[in-house]
Amino acid sequence: MNASTNAVQPDNAPKTVIELKNVAISFNLANGGRYDAVAESNLKVADNEFVAIVGPTGCGKSTLLNAVAGLLTPASGTVEISGKQLSGLNRQAGYLFQQDALMPWKTVLENVAIGLEIAGTPKKEAREQAQEWLARVGLANFGDRYPHMLSGGQRKRIGLAQVLIRNPKYLLMDEPFGPLDAQTRVIMGDLLLDLWSQDRKAVMFVTHDLEEAIALADRVVIMSAGPRAHILAEYQIPLERPREISEIRLNDQFHEIHREIWGALKEEVLKGYQQTSGVRK
Repeated sequence: MNASTNAVQPDNAPKTVIELKNVAISFNLANGGRYDAVAESNLKVADNEFVAIVGPTGCGKSTLLNAVAGLLTPASGTVEISGKQLSGLNRQAGYLFQQDALMPWKTVLENVAIGLEIAGTPKKEAREQAQEWLARVGLANFGDRYPHMLSGGQRKRIGLAQVLIRNPKYLLMDEPFGPLDAQTRVIMGDLLLDLWSQDRKAVMFVTHDLEEAIALADRVVIMSAGPRAHILAEYQIPLERPREISEIRLNDQFHEIHREIWGALKEEVLKGYQQTSGVRK
């Protein structure tokens, strides 16, 4: 395991497909002031790499993800996608949010198909593909149901199908399993790994759960508490693939990795808690 913030890539290293170069992000406040959310940060994500980002509440994890999605513009620095500076929305990325993006008046099948239909795919073809994706996420018989008829885990499966049916080049995931109970999170994590292993798109996955990050990722990036949050360190995760989350968490190496990363993260989490709760040492 190697923690590094300035690792040099060897000549045979996978191609960098997402890169943040000295990205800093600030927000205007209602009182006319300015909040510096993220200080200058650098991050590379390679082709086929699964990168998880962890850190205290409010440290800017989702903010960095939104910059990569093109949903906000950095105050300074640049975001590059496949070597080209991002301008506007990142249309090569699929974004899975923490909250569902399901339309309640449409059936499950219609919700999955609509992304293709909007892009110009004929309705019949789009719905055939949607049915195939429902089968891939284990909901082949749920196409005629409506979102309110589904459990939280089922809605997350539909969300995955919604994003993946469009075959994005990269996946951006903002605590997608956060609202779920622990058991369902494990099931969803295994499903995600199974789907991801089929083509291994580059992934940026934001989570508060360090165990989840280690179980899923090739590399875990930890961020400091804000304001002016920054990337503290990066840890390669040498656990073998394929992985089954419930099993990998019993692995001695998993616990060694967890102890090392938590040793660096714990102080920042406590800082973040003190800032958001008003508690002081």
